Amino acid sequence: MSLTDPLGDMLTRIRNGQRAKKDSVVSPASKLRARVLDVLQREGYIRGYSEETVGQHLGLRIELKYFEGAPAIQHVARVSKPGRRVYSGSQELPVIRNGLGITIVSTPKGVLSDAEARAQNVGGEILAEVF
Repeated sequence: MSLTDPLGDMLTRIRNGQRAKKDSVVSPASKLRARVLDVLQREGYIRGYSEETVGQHLGLRIELKYFEGAPAIQHVARVSKPGRRVYSGSQELPVIRNGLGITIVSTPKGVLSDAEARAQNVGGEILAEVF
């Protein structure tokens, strides 16, 4: 089975895992997914992730984070989709919840949060928003 939107699938697994109060979820591994998880870990939305073998394939075990019983991620949504890509310059990157949330951006300098992209003065494809 092939996925049309692998990153959207991973974000949905995180969302569903937190709604079900799971400690961790498993998603198929890819470099883009790992870079997005790096940003989520740096920003404090997940505890971490590790690679593991699931059957014959490599997977990512994502350790979810909770604060006083509530999920650390209240909202996660895919912005740029396979049918409609969304790009933005460094100065036009959206601000989520007055700076309390982040936008994950794929730039020529790697996958960065919106604050990191503004600091490095690079724009790119807006992958997701998280708060």
